[in-house]
Amino acid sequence: MRSVPIILFCCCAMLLAGCGPRTPRPPNLYDPNYRPPRDENFNGGPNAMLLKYDSNHDGSLTRAELNAGLKADFDKYDTAHTGCLDPTQVAAINAARIAEDQSTASPLQDWNQDGCIDLKEFSTAATSLFDELDKNGDGTITPKEFNPGPARGANGQTGEPARRRGPGQ
Repeated sequence: MRSVPIILFCCCAMLLAGCGPRTPRPPNLYDPNYRPPRDENFNGGPNAMLLKYDSNHDGSLTRAELNAGLKADFDKYDTAHTGCLDPTQVAAINAARIAEDQSTASPLQDWNQDGCIDLKEFSTAATSLFDELDKNGDGTITPKEFNPGPARGANGQTGEPARRRGPGQ
């Protein structure tokens, strides 16, 4: 009689063990829904947002190129030429951005709550990112600033600080 609860417990434990997590299968490249991993420069991501404004395609982005590109994009959406995007237009733009970039999308925000997105509000995310990437503040983001690579320590190794040698070493 005493062995029945033990047997029942063992059966339940084995049944629950079979319901545990499984290792994920590798992606099937032939699946029509397969999307390759993002390349932050050319397949979405913040750098791609800026690189699309590189009008001379030299791999560097100047503030003038950025401003001209943002103005052209804003004018494309501002079909009434009022200098203002209304909430309906903003909702459509945000939906398109989210569909394209998913979790990395930068939705438009009406920061001053006046019911209108002007060029300054339209440009906020891109200009902030530009300022962040322009490390030397010269008004141009070079390919090295777009892709800085790992930082090198004083000993020339990546990510590892230089070690001092003590006496006798």
